[in-house]
Amino acid sequence: MSDSEGSASAESAAHGARGNVRLDGLSELRRSHMANDVDAALVGSEVTVMGWAHSHRDHGGLIFVDLRDRSGVVQVVFDRDDDAGTHGRAEEIRSEYVIAARGIVRRRDPADVNRKLPTGEVEVEVSEVRILNAAVPPPFPIEDDSGVDEQVRLRHRIHDLRRPVFQRTLELRHRVYQAFRRTLSEQGFLEIETPILAKATPEGARDFLVPSRHHTGEFYALPQSPQLMKQLLMISGFERYFQVARCFRDEDLRADRQLEFTQVDLEMSFVGVEEVLAVLEELTVRVCEEAAGVSLERPFPRMSYEEAMRRFGIDRPDTRIQLELVELTDLFATSEFRAFRAAVDAGGIVKCLPIHDAGELSRGDIDRLEKFVKKELGAKGLAWIRITEDGSWQSPIVKFLSDEERAVIAERTEARPGSLIIFQADGFDQVNAVLARLRVDLGSRLGRTDGRAWDPLVIVDFPLFERSEGGGLTYMHMPFVAPLEEDLALLESDPGRVRATHYDVVLNGSELGSGSLRNHRSDVQRRILEIMGYAKDEMEDQFGFLLNALEAGAPPHGGFAFGVERLVMQLAGTDNIRDVVAFPKTQRGQDLLMDSPTALAKSQLDELHLRVRERKAT
Repeated sequence: MSDSEGSASAESAAHGARGNVRLDGLSELRRSHMANDVDAALVGSEVTVMGWAHSHRDHGGLIFVDLRDRSGVVQVVFDRDDDAGTHGRAEEIRSEYVIAARGIVRRRDPADVNRKLPTGEVEVEVSEVRILNAAVPPPFPIEDDSGVDEQVRLRHRIHDLRRPVFQRTLELRHRVYQAFRRTLSEQGFLEIETPILAKATPEGARDFLVPSRHHTGEFYALPQSPQLMKQLLMISGFERYFQVARCFRDEDLRADRQLEFTQVDLEMSFVGVEEVLAVLEELTVRVCEEAAGVSLERPFPRMSYEEAMRRFGIDRPDTRIQLELVELTDLFATSEFRAFRAAVDAGGIVKCLPIHDAGELSRGDIDRLEKFVKKELGAKGLAWIRITEDGSWQSPIVKFLSDEERAVIAERTEARPGSLIIFQADGFDQVNAVLARLRVDLGSRLGRTDGRAWDPLVIVDFPLFERSEGGGLTYMHMPFVAPLEEDLALLESDPGRVRATHYDVVLNGSELGSGSLRNHRSDVQRRILEIMGYAKDEMEDQFGFLLNALEAGAPPHGGFAFGVERLVMQLAGTDNIRDVVAFPKTQRGQDLLMDSPTALAKSQLDELHLRVRERKAT
């Protein structure tokens, strides 16, 4: 499309929006008050408010317009008998027109007071109105409960963001940022920016790569986190750093994950785990209180990774839910029940979720649970036992259990009449994932909670390594985590048992962020890379700059990164990350408003020395 064609198209659209409406300029008129500031204290005063026409009601002699701005809504009134002629202009106003109104604040009639609005006792009797811009009709109501499909809302994100819920949420996000900055600045942290164009490093997800025009065939990587740069800052002597950092990870999306996200990143020198956790607790408490008025009880409880997995099947448990898992692997290691025995023989585990007084869960509910775990969670099936009111055991698997096995199950699960016991036998990760999900879903459905609104928790003592798909050892979180000092010797004798100085802060079952002490000794860092299979030349190629820096005199240091979106999700009461991001991507990684990603022109590809290979038809 040419520039002239584009201008003509834009002019046509603008004309379609305003029709024959004459548009006014702002000229010398200026806003005196935000909508929500217009209250009874201003009765008799002249105010000027500006915003969007939220609604328009023509009652003949009077026209009422609800004027909306970021702060809220105020009612403005146009009288047909007004000598200024504002009533005629008001007749032209339509939904989402941009207007300015000047007038006198007056009390509403008692019968017309709107108790739902902070401005509901008053209205503005308009003496001057200006239509600053027209608008096409909105694709859906600008209301919290619009009931519109999310795909439609994302395509029309401008209108979506006008809804009060988004105005409140993004203001909450702003307050979260400010609380972080105030608290960290008070504690001696310096805000320092690190590069966006960086070097690709292994941090658990695929990098977004940026081709270099000046260095043919070479690429920058967008940072998955500022991890290495903040370690270099500690080695450089800045001692306390923080940053509101944009991060990028090319990974599969889900309800709490986006391709790009924001974290409040921090690092401290000359500290141990306790000092870092003290800062994290103070930060979490103050940010929640200052940004959202949420009071968190201190001190935060702590739990080891091993205990969290054993009791809850997940390393970010919501401990308000009063259901726990029970380990049965040892019981079935020599069992005649082939289904469970085979799982143990293959290196897996057997666990169960006992639910007492579960009479409201019918056989039909159990069948639906089985379909759910097989289809959605990848389980092989769902074994269960119900204890009837007369104490008998009902289940397809009871006939395969010995008396001794039944006795042990009853003892460990504290089974009684009315109990339902749900079993899983498979690999460690699969069993825990299925039962952890059922624990949350059924605990919430059945009301098995302790009534607390907020559940802060710190998880510590994670393993340093985990098994890779090839059977070797790889890092559990990242390759720069320091081992616990008491486990250092195990790096040589039994590295699989080494515990890390890693810690997570969890709120209501959501991981707010994670951190660790870092390897400040190059010999320890090299040994960890060696255990993971890096040859010496690979170490130097990928991490030489860090290893050299460690040898320049690195202090003991550690840090953390808060996921801003996850914290705001908790404080805003939503389980969808797209509700707390102004311009999010869909679960397919698309921006429906901007229509991205898009293909590049051949000239752009040529300049970058790139060629796109045609995808073969399948």
